[in-house]
Amino acid sequence: MFLGVSRAGWLVAATLLALFAAILFAMGRPPICPCGTISLWHGTVQSNQNSQQVSDWYSFSHIIHGFIFYGLARWLIPARPLWIALALAIGIEAAWEILENSPVIIDRYREVTMAFGYSGDSILNSVSDALFMIGGFLAASRMRWWVTVAIAIAFELFTLWTIRDNLTLNVLMLVSPVEAVKDWQAGA
Repeated sequence: MFLGVSRAGWLVAATLLALFAAILFAMGRPPICPCGTISLWHGTVQSNQNSQQVSDWYSFSHIIHGFIFYGLARWLIPARPLWIALALAIGIEAAWEILENSPVIIDRYREVTMAFGYSGDSILNSVSDALFMIGGFLAASRMRWWVTVAIAIAFELFTLWTIRDNLTLNVLMLVSPVEAVKDWQAGA
């Protein structure tokens, strides 16, 4: 057992991540940034390397996904082993990443969010996003619930202050865009 997950659980997780990467490859997603470089961090939101590198400002959102998935799993399937909950979380995160990299969502991001010129994620970034979610999930499994909530709020406020975007605004703008928010995010 490592971090509460059995060896078999880690094997399932690795298999799911490999399947996820293969699906993205079959969709025609670039393996790495089309710029040809790999960076651990890319901090410029409005650039051709955003969502292409290992981590960026949206990595905080994926950690929060892990927090949320852990909380939901412990509420909905409390008697199941942690690795089953983790496998479900990976499946949900992978499904979102696949949908996020579909033409319909890429176009939606371009239309209604601050992601002007967004072209989708590289496979490196999408798999890294899933790994950040796994990190958040496992961290939440070790922390008291109120610490997890406090960290999620801190991440949301930090990214809101730093880049005028966060998980909450991202969901809002995808589901029910607010022109005033879009103008604010653009710096108006």
